[in-house]
Amino acid sequence: MSKVCTIAWVHGTVQGVGFRYSTQREALQLGLTGYARNMDDGSVEVVACGDAEQVEKLVAWLKAGGPRSARVEKVLTEPHQPGREYMNFGSRY
Repeated sequence: MSKVCTIAWVHGTVQGVGFRYSTQREALQLGLTGYARNMDDGSVEVVACGDAEQVEKLVAWLKAGGPRSARVEKVLTEPHQPGREYMNFGSRY
């Protein structure tokens, strides 16, 4: 199993709809670490670290629209090298 980290920026109606909480719940079920946080431009930034296959599952979930209350317009992703190791998956403000 190869460990990877991916950073994603999710655009659309993704703030104020439980997006961070739902992303956190999904990531924890997949055994991932990292965080989801609201950005000033209305997007949500997601950092997901763990087994490559599980990270891809989370990215696919994000691209599929996340929680029902959200309206995802686009998801941009790139590999990420965090400056620290995450112990869990958190929701940030």
